[in-house]
Amino acid sequence: MDIQHLVDRLEDLIDEGRHMPFSKFTMIDEERALEIIDQMRISIPEEIEKAARVLAQRDRILAQANEEAARLIQIARERGDQIIDREATVQAASSRAANIVEGAKMEAEDVMAGADTYVLDSLNDLDQKLSKLLTIVRNGINEVNQKASEHPQPSKAQVITQPAQNRLAAPQPVEVKTDSGDRR
Repeated sequence: MDIQHLVDRLEDLIDEGRHMPFSKFTMIDEERALEIIDQMRISIPEEIEKAARVLAQRDRILAQANEEAARLIQIARERGDQIIDREATVQAASSRAANIVEGAKMEAEDVMAGADTYVLDSLNDLDQKLSKLLTIVRNGINEVNQKASEHPQPSKAQVITQPAQNRLAAPQPVEVKTDSGDRR
């Protein structure tokens, strides 16, 4: 039986009892009062046991909730650490990639500049050599033209009738003048 109900019954019993005039005492039915008290003695351990079970269940539920909360917090921390590690790795990789790209660009620019310098030097050198050769060729042409104007060319008939010895004779050296005054 519910303890609260028994307390209410005991209170009703006292209210129904007779009040002694000029005192604070009330006369109640002793037998009914003892019966309610006996029921209370029986009921109280049951109520205490119920309360103990409720408290134990509450403690168990709180312990499970705390374990679950601790587990979730640990998982969240691990995931946070993983995300931070990934982020740090990504940032490091991005930074390294940017450095490699920048280095490659600088190296490519250096190679291009070196190649341009080499090509320009080679072309300037070739230009100088070609200029010298062109000068030599022009001087040779001028020399041949001068000699041709000093010695008229024989006609084809004269060349054919000349003795073979004259045609096979060694050619005469030609003097070539360059701008620098060198003779070849």
